[in-house]
Amino acid sequence: MNLAADSLPPFSVSSFFTEASLDSWLAVALVLAAGLYLYGVHRLRVRGDSWPVVRTIAFIGPGLGGIAAVTVSGLHAYDTAMLSVHMIQHMVLSMVAPIFLALGAPVTLALRTLPQRARKVLLAVVHSRIVRVYSYPLVAFAIFVVNPFALYFTGLYEMSLRSDLIHEVVHAHFIATGCVFFWPLVGHDPLPNRWQYPARALLMLLSVPFHTVLGLTIMQSKTLLGGDWYPGLNLSWADPWADQVTAGGILWAGGEFVSVTMLAVLVVQWVKQSEREARRVDRELDRQEARQRAAETTS
Repeated sequence: MNLAADSLPPFSVSSFFTEASLDSWLAVALVLAAGLYLYGVHRLRVRGDSWPVVRTIAFIGPGLGGIAAVTVSGLHAYDTAMLSVHMIQHMVLSMVAPIFLALGAPVTLALRTLPQRARKVLLAVVHSRIVRVYSYPLVAFAIFVVNPFALYFTGLYEMSLRSDLIHEVVHAHFIATGCVFFWPLVGHDPLPNRWQYPARALLMLLSVPFHTVLGLTIMQSKTLLGGDWYPGLNLSWADPWADQVTAGGILWAGGEFVSVTMLAVLVVQWVKQSEREARRVDRELDRQEARQRAAETTS
């Protein structure tokens, strides 16, 4: 994969900056996505419409910025040299960045700014059969849970270490899987198959044991993930066995932290929705009362 992996200096905080590389296609894609999003916000403001600042911050900052932090920073140089670094990438790409991308509501922004024909095409895609199937919460949950086991306990992970193309596909797959799972749970976009908040919270809660099981399994495994790849690098400053234990711990602790945080976000959204519904009911009752008084006055 990385021909210079065996000559990397020991990983440190400074490596995050000194080993950064901005010449990848992903860096271009991230800049393009940020530019299109900001252009959409600009178009809304030019015509006098508002767009929540918090959505822009979520999408550009922890969303796209989170992806950039683990793919074009110095972490990327070590993602085939240390399993623990790869696991940080895994967590951010599949469980952190997708949440904030969803909170940024890019589909809603596009629907409000695109020309009518393009808007119809986008709506057709969002409500297409394939999107309905893959975004159905139980299907998305199964994909989200099964994929890491399929990656790490088959030969696919070692293949991704030895092939640039497969490695990049795995990164894209992490992002896509996370988006498919989290978008219907916390996103603001008009997606199909959106469940009520109690069911969303239950689904999030059910994901916690799987990260625990996967993390502990990796920590206790008697076989190195990636076969002989990591020992073959002969890094004097890294122990593949110790690093694998660290990687499993990152997956375990990180998965539980994100899941619990997500539960908190869902509860907050649930409370806000209940408050909005209560205000709507109050307004409707006020209107009915006003109409009743008016009818009594005229009679």
